[in-house]
Amino acid sequence: MHKRSVARARQMGFSLAVLLCHAGSSWSQSVAGASASTTAVPPRDRVAEVEIWGERDRAYDLGTASTAGSRLGLSALETPASLEVLSGATIRARGDLSIVDAVTRATGITSVANPGNGGSGLAARGFAGHGSVTQLRDGTRLSVGAGTVTFPFDPWMVERIEVLRGPASVLYGEGAIGGAVNVVSKQPNPSRHELEAQIGVGSDETLRAALGAGGPLGSMLSYRFDVSRQESDGWLDRADSESLAASAALRLQASANLAVTLSHDFGEQEPMRYFGTPLIDGVLDERTRERNYNVEDARLRYIDNWTRLSAEWQPSESVRLSNQLYRLTTNRVWRNVESYFWNASTQAVDRFDYIAIQHDQSQSGNRADLTLKHSLFGRQNDFVVGFDVNQIRFRHTNNGPFGGESTVDPFNPSPGQFIDLAGTTPRYRTFTRQYALFTEDRLTLTEHWSAVAGLRGDSAEVRRDDLVAGTTLFEKTLSSVGGRFGLVYQPSDTLSFYGQYARGTDPLGSLITLSVAQKDFDLSTGDQLELGVKHLLPDQKGEWTLAVYEITKKKLLTRDPENPGVAVQVGERSSRGIEATVDLRLAAGWRLQANASVLDAEFEDFAESVGGTLISRNGNVPPNTPEQTANLWLSWEFAPRWLARAGVRYVGETFSDNANTFKMPDYTVVDAGVSFALSNTVRMNLRAYNLFDKVYATTTYNDEQWLLGRPRSVDFSVDVQF
Repeated sequence: MHKRSVARARQMGFSLAVLLCHAGSSWSQSVAGASASTTAVPPRDRVAEVEIWGERDRAYDLGTASTAGSRLGLSALETPASLEVLSGATIRARGDLSIVDAVTRATGITSVANPGNGGSGLAARGFAGHGSVTQLRDGTRLSVGAGTVTFPFDPWMVERIEVLRGPASVLYGEGAIGGAVNVVSKQPNPSRHELEAQIGVGSDETLRAALGAGGPLGSMLSYRFDVSRQESDGWLDRADSESLAASAALRLQASANLAVTLSHDFGEQEPMRYFGTPLIDGVLDERTRERNYNVEDARLRYIDNWTRLSAEWQPSESVRLSNQLYRLTTNRVWRNVESYFWNASTQAVDRFDYIAIQHDQSQSGNRADLTLKHSLFGRQNDFVVGFDVNQIRFRHTNNGPFGGESTVDPFNPSPGQFIDLAGTTPRYRTFTRQYALFTEDRLTLTEHWSAVAGLRGDSAEVRRDDLVAGTTLFEKTLSSVGGRFGLVYQPSDTLSFYGQYARGTDPLGSLITLSVAQKDFDLSTGDQLELGVKHLLPDQKGEWTLAVYEITKKKLLTRDPENPGVAVQVGERSSRGIEATVDLRLAAGWRLQANASVLDAEFEDFAESVGGTLISRNGNVPPNTPEQTANLWLSWEFAPRWLARAGVRYVGETFSDNANTFKMPDYTVVDAGVSFALSNTVRMNLRAYNLFDKVYATTTYNDEQWLLGRPRSVDFSVDVQF
């Protein structure tokens, strides 16, 4: 281990404590008077419905069964991994308007979202992007096309979001060394009619309207329907945006033990046509904060459709069979000038990379699993086995080699029109078949000990065709095996200690858009060791968790020391860290939710060719990986029907390049809000985002081109729920 790593490792515990104290230094005295009783809470299926100002809030905690961490329906207390659940009600109450906004409130999860990745990229445990943090919808993985995922995006449709940190390939295949995010949809309610509506207005002429309804349609049928519409003029020049999301589901309870659900989801987005702000002389000039350097006729549009037929048959308490047949189609369009650099000699901004791209992608597949609960050697044993098959068709259209240049005033840029020198035509297509077999088992060893193990094997066949030359460039088969083994010790129903070893795999880029340059290489591999503790406090006072981990990723593309022009797959990087969460229901109507993470991420065997010279990056921090993060939410019922909230988000400094030359500063953003319940069914909300108008960057598009966070803004909404 490098000296830098040793020094940072010694500081991790102290740094984590500082972050948590910074997030909530006043909570400890309030907890001191908490009850010391030891009321047991059943660890599975513990989902309480709580009436809060007319809002039906499903209160997920460590004892609630989830799907992201295990296919066996284990609770977080029973799962030997770091698992966090954000309820949809909580997300909407906080005012998070996108999935990325919501997920980055979770422990150690940060945004690397930009228009190039569909505005949905995430980072976790030192690894960034869709190739390392998998995103799912109801447990089904969305294949990444050229590094881009555009669905789901609207929290209105969400029942909950489950976040699994650390390698998740044992559940979802390659591309999950950093973790996995599972967005769970609202489902038909066969026992109660539901109606929800929201209308809101905000800064920059933002308008938002949403409607949801569901309930029984007789003794056998039930339904759920949701629709959400948003539009805004944006906080910078020529940055209007709009989106429409809709979902519908019909559930047939054919018999007491057989249910079939047909659902369809639709999403259409036209996000802000904003690719970042160029630095001037290496620093951010606040005079450029509201300037947009894109062209006048820029275009950015994503359309997604997803149809699913799900069936679940449970002939007995010990046997369950589930199956999901699905088809996803997505069309994405970009037509923008994407690169802007300050020219010190002309005191102007040079623009280039006039890029037009279109993705046409379809994914069809089937996932099935069989769960058995039985006795093994006289001990309770839960076992699941299943398969996952799919095929993906992807066509890529562009105007390469992406010519066009222009120069604009940095403080009053004239947008101009898009320049298409080469013409926009279909360039290549790929056809991918993926096959997977998986199994997972939980054996109760003693009254307090259990072992959880899983194994998954994947095989992907990729063919790439050159549509210009009319030839097949290559056919490639990639195989991988992911696994996990963990032990859980539960001295009580509300406290667990665990340890686990997990192995995952990542593609070098995007599997379904594997390039000619990458076809001769294997998938990267990652190994993790993790230890942790989880505690559900008595009398529903709250919960806390603590985890330490180390991940080593191997088979990175690096350069041959003897020949810097040749790529070799022997590189290595690592991350090690500490994560903590706390959720406390305090006296006098107060509630504190906080989390913090500290990690040490570095290259350990990695070099680049710079001008034909081999340059080692060993000891450097990989790009887009902040080494400290913290989140805090504090709420207070200060009067009957009144609730105040305040949230703090801290993200540490990051580097945008492997050389660690370009550093993006850390930032702290404060949000606040107040709600008033007119009745049990109607509530008014006033929220302020970025309360102190912090100028900050969330990520980079190029080394000297930052994507800025929104300035101070406010919004007012009315929620209705029956």
